[in-house]
Amino acid sequence: RQQKWKSSVSTRAKMPPCDFVPEKYESYPYERMQKIREQNISPSLRMYYKKPLLLHQGHMQWLFDYEGQRYLDLFAGIVTVSVGHCHPKVTIATQKQLARLWHTTNIYMHPSIQEYAEKLTSLLPDPLKVVYLTNSGSEANDLAMFMARLYTRNFDIISFRGAYHGGSPYTLGLTSIGLYKHGLANGFGCSTTMLPDVFRGPWGGSHCRDSPVQTVRKCSCSEGECHANDQYIEQFKDTLNTSVPKTIAGFIAEPIQGVNGAVQYPRSFLKEAYQLVRERGGICISDEVQTGFGRTGSHFWGFQTHDVVPDIVTLAKGIGNGFPMAAVVTTKEIASSLAQNLHFNTFGGSPLACVVGAAVLDAIEEDGLQKNSEDVGTYMLLELAKLRDKFEIVGDVRGKGLMIGVEMVTDKDSRHPLPAEEINRIWEDCKDMGVLIGRGGLYSQTFRIKPPMCITKKDVDFAVEVLHSALQRHMERAA
Repeated sequence: RQQKWKSSVSTRAKMPPCDFVPEKYESYPYERMQKIREQNISPSLRMYYKKPLLLHQGHMQWLFDYEGQRYLDLFAGIVTVSVGHCHPKVTIATQKQLARLWHTTNIYMHPSIQEYAEKLTSLLPDPLKVVYLTNSGSEANDLAMFMARLYTRNFDIISFRGAYHGGSPYTLGLTSIGLYKHGLANGFGCSTTMLPDVFRGPWGGSHCRDSPVQTVRKCSCSEGECHANDQYIEQFKDTLNTSVPKTIAGFIAEPIQGVNGAVQYPRSFLKEAYQLVRERGGICISDEVQTGFGRTGSHFWGFQTHDVVPDIVTLAKGIGNGFPMAAVVTTKEIASSLAQNLHFNTFGGSPLACVVGAAVLDAIEEDGLQKNSEDVGTYMLLELAKLRDKFEIVGDVRGKGLMIGVEMVTDKDSRHPLPAEEINRIWEDCKDMGVLIGRGGLYSQTFRIKPPMCITKKDVDFAVEVLHSALQRHMERAA
């Protein structure tokens, strides 16, 4: 049926058809929901949009609100819905397990934890074959820090500025985005180093990153060399020589930064950084919470795009398609350091979680979602690059597969972030035309596009046309 948008925003874009009919919404009226939210839910849980959405049902790449209005979801519950909302395969597997066994904890064996551990670790290179299951990415990164320190008998851990590795008191030391910092002591033994951001950082040019779309900054490098990479590596060495002891516990990095707006490093940066860390006795942690499970398209894991093998990998979000689960995968040797005393997680690796996780892996393979991420993601990046070329306020388009950032600026020369009120209007207009997009970056200046991996090129055409209309409208307002 035809959408009747309440907004005054018009677009030539026609929302692709969808034969799914949502159930009738039968819960409290919107106003009552809002009142409960204000009175009974912590105000720290902020909501998107001036008039927050009241969502009722999801189907693959689509979300439906309480009035039956349909939206194309380009943020996937913050990069979490990997195979699609309420994917039938995952739903059926979960329903069967719900009727069979919910919970026993790990003090007993149950079939699904062994089946899942074997399935998951078979997708990782040697020697990453031992898994510890948890419930969230923060928990997984907490544990990774803990294991790095236990195993190396060193304490200091390095992370990038602009990194997000969780909001727990322990991981907040690694998270390096001011918005998440609270004014209390944390981060003992955590040091940050300069982010090798080839768009916003001091160095970078038109050949630096592993993306179909490069920066508009020109580059004088000849084949096989990268001045920006050399400069950023010097900064990393500077951190090693000034901010930490001679021996360190480790270094953690996302293969592409997520919350900071799909920031990519020069191609060989991580490879060189890993080597420097290992020379100092440290281990290397790859935070795959957003880049894992085929989202980058060319590879199943983000670290593979950098040609490295980490010592610890942390997984969450897309691992369960929205079910709360996460994992730390490491070597036998590192895992054994945790076994000297007790370390227990009541819900980690529950029968339910493991069945969900296995069904997600099956769906990724059967639906060809890694290949879809590559094909549709590359198509989208190239289409968005046309908007960058057309509009002065679209400063950078970047990413890989379906992990995409569109950074908004006042102008391409200064690269100053576009003011929040201007970005907000563009963002609200997109929502009013039926497209949900995430936000990120130190100034919330980057649109984050990380949809369920089942989206199609027709969906991309619609989304890009909507963004084009919103940008056009912004230019008219400005004029």
